[in-house]
This record gives sequence, C-alpha cells and structure tokens, in this order.
Amino acid sequence: MMLGLLLARAGIHVTVLEKHRDFFRDFRGDTIHTSTLELMRELGLLEEFLRLPHHNVHSIGGTFGGESIRLGEFRYLPTDCKFVAFMPQWDFLDFLKRQAEQYPEFNLLMDAEAIALLRDRGRVNGVRWRDANAAEHEIEAHLVVACDGRDSTLRQQSGLPVIDIGAPIDVLWFRLERADGDPDDLLGRIDTGQVLVMIDRGDYWQCAYLIRKNGFEALRQRGLPALRADLARIAPFAAGRLDSALDDWDRLKLLSVQINRLHRWHAPGLLCIGDAAHAMSPVGGVGINLAIQDAVAAANILYSCLREAQEEGSAVSDSLLEAVQKRRDWPTRVIQAFQIRVQNFLEQQVFNAAGPVKPPLLLRLITHIPILRGLAPRLVALGPRREHIETPDTH
Repeated sequence: MMLGLLLARAGIHVTVLEKHRDFFRDFRGDTIHTSTLELMRELGLLEEFLRLPHHNVHSIGGTFGGESIRLGEFRYLPTDCKFVAFMPQWDFLDFLKRQAEQYPEFNLLMDAEAIALLRDRGRVNGVRWRDANAAEHEIEAHLVVACDGRDSTLRQQSGLPVIDIGAPIDVLWFRLERADGDPDDLLGRIDTGQVLVMIDRGDYWQCAYLIRKNGFEALRQRGLPALRADLARIAPFAAGRLDSALDDWDRLKLLSVQINRLHRWHAPGLLCIGDAAHAMSPVGGVGINLAIQDAVAAANILYSCLREAQEEGSAVSDSLLEAVQKRRDWPTRVIQAFQIRVQNFLEQQVFNAAGPVKPPLLLRLITHIPILRGLAPRLVALGPRREHIETPDTH
C-alpha cells in the first residue's frame, strides 16, 4: 500500500491486490516506529495520521527476574517524533488507502488473491488473480512486486531460493482487559522459563507469550488452568482477569515464528519486498517498519524507470531491481542478527534456566546510565540505513 501510494503520487499507474475484503486482522503487527512516523512527516501527513486512534510509547521497560529494568527512552532520538505509536494495522492501511485514492493512477482491488505469475519469454509480465466468486482474472504489468507475506505465493512460484535461518521460539497472542493501576508503557516480563510482552492498547493489553518452537501442543496437553497459573506467576497483577481472558483455546492465536530471507529478491519483471523477501521475528516489532523502508527504497530507485516503461513500453531494468536489494539487504541482515541474538539468549538463559534468572550486566548498565538508554531505540525505532521520500508529487 505504501509503495502504491508513492508510485501513484509520482504519476505511475499502480494496481494493488488485497486478498481479503477488508484489512481487519487481529494481532497483526501494530508497532509504528519513529522511522515510519518521520516518513509520514516528510509526506506532510503526520498531523492527520496522528489523529487516528493510537497510543504513544516514550520508553521501553519491564521486569527481569523480578528486577525492574529500563531498556530505552525515545526522547533521545534525533527526530521530531520522539516516540513509537501503537495503532491497529487496519487503521493504518485504511489511512494509506485514503491518501492513495486521491491519485487517479492508483487502483485497489479487494477480495483479489494473487495466485500465479504470468510470464512471457522468461520474464514476469503480470499476475493471475482470483476474486470472491472464485472467478480468475489476469492483469499485465511492467513490474510485479510481491508483498504477500512470509508464506508468499508469488515468491514460491518464482523459484527464488530461500535462506532459512530458523527460530527457536513461537508466540501466543491474546487479549487481556486493562485495569486501573496496571503498569504503564510497553511492558516486558522475563522470569524463569517464561517471557511475556504486554502492549498497552488503551482499554486492553495485547499480550505476546513466548514459548519454545513447536511447543504449543505440549502446552495444550497441560491444559488451560496450567497456562493461566503460569501467566499469573509472571504477571500477578493480572491474575484475577486471566480466567475470563483465557476461557477457551480459541482466545489464543499461534504465530509460528520464522526468520528467513531470499538469496536474491528479484527475477526479470518481479521484485519481492517485506516479509516476502525477508520474514522477521516479532522481536522488536520491526516487521512493518522494515517493509515500509523497503517500499520507500523501491519507489526511490524505480520510479523513473517505471515512468519510462509506462510511456515507452520499455522493460524495467534488472540492475535496478538488484539495486533495491543492495540498498535493503544490509539493514535486513543487521536486524535479523539482532533478533537471533535475542532469541538465542531467551532460549538458552531463560527457557533453560535451572533457577532464578537475573538481568545480564548490559541491561543493568542501560537501566542505570541514561545515555545508554538512547542507543537501543535508535536500532529499533529508526533502524539501520533509514530511507527518506525522494519520489516527486507530480500532482
């Protein structure tokens, strides 16, 4: 959607296919990092964007083995926006849709599932898609951009090889009603064998309970009462609300965590970005924001070539598709390396702990030295190699 907005704004005809009839998906990534907020500012949309329902977070903290820790404060960021916003992703997508639809070059098809790549003489030149009535259609394009997630159909059809890095954890998402007196801001709780992240969503907590990879079935065999008892130990202030929050297994949504990336993000006429190019762990909540940075880089690099293709019928250069990957591959590797270190630490030092866990020395130093509390947010909230809007508004 972001790429469609930027290209339509630059006078490029774009069709976006959305598989579902609306954007409403519970437990989609809702973390709008400072890098994305700054892009909204560069587009002149920040003030309108922040009128949408959201919750601002100015610091990251929690408890580690019962000891209070402070991981970072966003007030040290060298940006106008010194916070991270939590906003339902459906609101964010609706906002981008409204902005993009102001441009006549933008076309959005809902209930349109991309099911196959079209090819002509070895080059991708469009997609076949299926509508809500199971009727199939074809659309030709000078460039197809696959943004269809970690289980990307188009990526699978492309035959591009995937480097599977693996992940030792999975995540159970659930909602918990918020009550007066609950802790403030983003709250991570780590104790012997357990990790719980609680994101303040106003009237409820969006909770992420980390478990061992493929450990959900063993959890089910222990039963819901045992799970509620475990959660009550790590978040005792919420114990009285767990019975109603988790009265059925359907209240939990399992996210099978993947970390992978394509060896090559592109083929003639095709480019993969976002999770289709690099599936990210939920650690740090960076997935959406990294994908948006991909979209901005792709628009910056490709819009001139796409305009020529549109006006003259020329092919989109493979070297420019490669340039998009070169621009975004290094930031992806840096973030994935960070996520792998965090996940391995949790598996080895928390899940396998024989006794009480204590925060590592680095976390204690960050907690007690203010200047260090500004470093972690730079990696997470801004990310390596920030992108800026370079595409013109031809309207």
